[in-house]
Amino acid sequence: MIVFTLKCRDGHEFETWFRDGAAYERQVRRGLVACPDCGLTEVEKAPMAPRLGRSSKSEPAPRPVRTEAAADATPAASPATPASDRPPTPAEFRRALQVLRHYVESNCEHVGKGFADEARRIHKGEAKARGIYGDATPAEAEKLAEDGIEVAAVPWVPSNDA
Repeated sequence: MIVFTLKCRDGHEFETWFRDGAAYERQVRRGLVACPDCGLTEVEKAPMAPRLGRSSKSEPAPRPVRTEAAADATPAASPATPASDRPPTPAEFRRALQVLRHYVESNCEHVGKGFADEARRIHKGEAKARGIYGDATPAEAEKLAEDGIEVAAVPWVPSNDA
């Protein structure tokens, strides 16, 4: 896994994880990557020091080095992004998941338990390409990944703290 710092046309910066650079390219080309602040899908990589994901058996990933030039070029962090290299607090993490849920519900189609079938139809070009969300068993998600269909499980937190 790799995390990229992205920037939308309006200048908002945000981080997003991808399986690899090719997955980033495919998702951006299909308009599946959107700014969490404004929803624009016109995004590009921002100057950054990439952080690679690691397995639990490997050495810790190196921390990115923040240079003065990079610090000057980086706008203030979004509310869902911690302002420092420290891990997010539980409240920040929960808020980021709430922002993600709101974005998904506002921009994607809920297909319920038919998620795996609809994802496969979209992948094969048998259905209109669009963002979808719904339910899949772990076995269905694993089979989709084996077939080259990118899916992600997202913790579905309540949309507010009420």
